[in-house]
Amino acid sequence: MSSGRKLIDISVALSPGTPEWPGDTPYRCGWSGRISDGSSVNVSAITASPHVGTHADAPVHVQDGWPASDSLALNSFFGTVSVVDVSGERGQISFDALTRAGAGNGIERLLLKTGSSIATGKFPESWPVLTEECVTELQGRGLVLLGVDAPSVDVRESKSLPVHRRIFSGNGCILENLDLRNTAAGKYKLIAFPQKLVGLDAAPVRAVLLVI
Repeated sequence: MSSGRKLIDISVALSPGTPEWPGDTPYRCGWSGRISDGSSVNVSAITASPHVGTHADAPVHVQDGWPASDSLALNSFFGTVSVVDVSGERGQISFDALTRAGAGNGIERLLLKTGSSIATGKFPESWPVLTEECVTELQGRGLVLLGVDAPSVDVRESKSLPVHRRIFSGNGCILENLDLRNTAAGKYKLIAFPQKLVGLDAAPVRAVLLVI
């Protein structure tokens, strides 16, 4: 890889106070051993829901018996990706509206810049989402991963989670809680592998874009 190629970190920084989904387990950290207390090394400890910060959802998140976090397809999280700015949209986004926003044909990986990231330090009240029909159309054109800077690919108040279900039923993958505030729309190389945590409904991700 050329040393001149730029990497853009699109992960949300995790620290105490990083907004969690209301009611979920917040991020907490502390020390189980400190050199200043006589330990030979400093050893930290954390507790949190795997959905706090940037993460990949697993199918079992929405359906018992579906694959868990250790079964996520790694090739979906690596490769050419399109960042599309939909921050001017409200409510649900149709395929036609997404096309007008700059989405082209044959998108395998799509990141939506909604302007509703927890990276601001606040949990957003709402954010635009794709319609289920739009997702179906994208999957028919080769979509394998949908990522958003918002806390969810579905609307905040949804209980049925139709976009999650549509993506997972089509063997697709989901990234949530990205930080795209300083990322322009366009094409990049995505590197966003989920941690190999066994049997969970989500896994933390360090998501990076390579400028191409």
